[in-house]
Amino acid sequence: MYHKTWSYRVFSVFNNIAMFIIAVTCVLPLVHVLAVSLSAKSAADANLVTFWPIEFTLESYKKTINNPLFLNSLGVSVLRTVAGTALTLLLAFLAAYPLSKENYVFRGRTIYAWIFVFTMIFNGGLVPFYMVVQTLGLIDSFWVLILPGAVNVWLTILLLNFFRGVPKELEEAALIDGAGHLRTLFVIYLPISLPAIATLAVFSMVFHWNSWFDGLLYIHSPKKYPLATYLQTVIVQRDLSSMSISPEELRLLSQKTVTSAQIFIGALPVLLVYPFLQKYFVKGLVLGSVKE
Repeated sequence: MYHKTWSYRVFSVFNNIAMFIIAVTCVLPLVHVLAVSLSAKSAADANLVTFWPIEFTLESYKKTINNPLFLNSLGVSVLRTVAGTALTLLLAFLAAYPLSKENYVFRGRTIYAWIFVFTMIFNGGLVPFYMVVQTLGLIDSFWVLILPGAVNVWLTILLLNFFRGVPKELEEAALIDGAGHLRTLFVIYLPISLPAIATLAVFSMVFHWNSWFDGLLYIHSPKKYPLATYLQTVIVQRDLSSMSISPEELRLLSQKTVTSAQIFIGALPVLLVYPFLQKYFVKGLVLGSVKE
């Protein structure tokens, strides 16, 4: 009966319209970038392209795929995303479990929790952080893209709240059967936490894939740039010299078409992975372990 009331129907109509407008607003910029990347130089430079290619061509994609710096930065980003996400989830998983316990089970739990929260609110600043990274010898290394942000407190808190919703009877049964905390964590908590972990994995993957400032700050060699940093330098400098474009190719390519092609290829992996994990957003952090 609730779904048949006129007020609910009015709300449903306006809600669907609002969601449609938001979705279109998010999709249209990407469609425009794709259209520009597939258009001819003259149309792109004249700003004639909207949401459909003009004088369709794949020259920008051919040159982008054959660019060693782009392919190298793409590989760095893939490796960073995989390794960084795996390490972040492992540390969040190991930290959230003890922090989800009560004070009588884990003495000092409140103090540790406040230390974690403190790091979210306050930090030493960019210069002291750079000095610490430099002292550790991480400058211009691959690990500087992963280790400084390996512990994500926000993701840890989300997983902590999920663990608090797990029935204590499951853990008590495991402890009675002789399982220790480590075995309980990986045998009991891990299987029922897969939806939550998948949700956190998406957050971490998007962060690592789109992060460009740390690469620009700590990496000195362009060959070691992640893809986001490489794209940022190309867009800001507006220089195609790194792609070794001949005078003949300059007649077919422009800064706009090449940059648009690189941006679209850079966004494509996340667009392909997201649909497979999107379903976990609905239930990932609220799903309980007891099912009817």
